[in-house]
Amino acid sequence: MSSDLTRGFEGPSAAQQRFLSQFLRSEREIFRYVAVLVPSVADAEDIVQQTALSLWEKFDTYDPSRPFTPWACRFALNKAKQWIERRQRWQALLEGGLAEELAERRDALRPELEARLRHLEGCLNKLPEEHRSLVEGYYYRRDAIEKLSTASSRTVAATYKTLQRVRQTLQSCIEDAAKPERLVP
Repeated sequence: MSSDLTRGFEGPSAAQQRFLSQFLRSEREIFRYVAVLVPSVADAEDIVQQTALSLWEKFDTYDPSRPFTPWACRFALNKAKQWIERRQRWQALLEGGLAEELAERRDALRPELEARLRHLEGCLNKLPEEHRSLVEGYYYRRDAIEKLSTASSRTVAATYKTLQRVRQTLQSCIEDAAKPERLVP
């Protein structure tokens, strides 16, 4: 059988194994390639991770008769270019006064944000204990949705739906609580 026919009969685990084998053999070289292009090791590691995802998504287009590392490095170069462009745009925005403008806007909105936080606390206290516990688990403790669904004896989908309803309830409560403040001149 040709390699193309063999690839068609392989399960996802065989493709994953081939990909991992190729990628792990080339990872150091890909990292060195990227590290020359960007200023920090952490940035290079992030780019290599993004590259790995792209390589996996396109692995079915890889020609195994050709070397893997040069093919992978082309992906890494594209990811590094994208990273550099985003960083340059962000740098240009910061140099253009964006950071100062954001700080000024935050200061201007501070009283409204503090009022909304006070209202949120009051609205949270009005929730049934089960809903408040769900909100605290998801947003404050950052519990996984699976853990919260198990604790509440709901499916994951039902837990998401309950969270959506609770958020809507909280939003309405906060808006209602803020109305009298808006009427005061």
